[in-house]
Amino acid sequence: MKQNSRPINVGIGDLMGFAWPITAIASITHRVAGVVLFIGIGFALFALEVSLTDELAFGSLKAMITSPLGKLITWGLLSALAYHFVAGIKHLIMDSGVGETLEGGIFAARVTIFFSAILIVLAAIWVV
Repeated sequence: MKQNSRPINVGIGDLMGFAWPITAIASITHRVAGVVLFIGIGFALFALEVSLTDELAFGSLKAMITSPLGKLITWGLLSALAYHFVAGIKHLIMDSGVGETLEGGIFAARVTIFFSAILIVLAAIWVV
């Protein structure tokens, strides 16, 4: 009897061994950036509430945001916003019928990652 060599459960190690196409990477990171932005809305609303309570709370919030951890969180949220924005523009262009082929999708994914990387680096420079 032939033994089935397919994995029954796919683990993290199995996922890391795959050769992911650039279009899949761009799509997955677009979704992850959207989730990060959704969670970041909670941080933004909390910061708004704290900043509007009184002057002392505003000062403590300012100290929290200018701390290294606060700068890292700010940079992370700006990075997610930059990537999600560029990928959203890519989707709008592709929805209009431009680049719907496999080659067009690969090119668009590369352009998305390239421009997002530039915006992410600029966000890091701005936050620091």
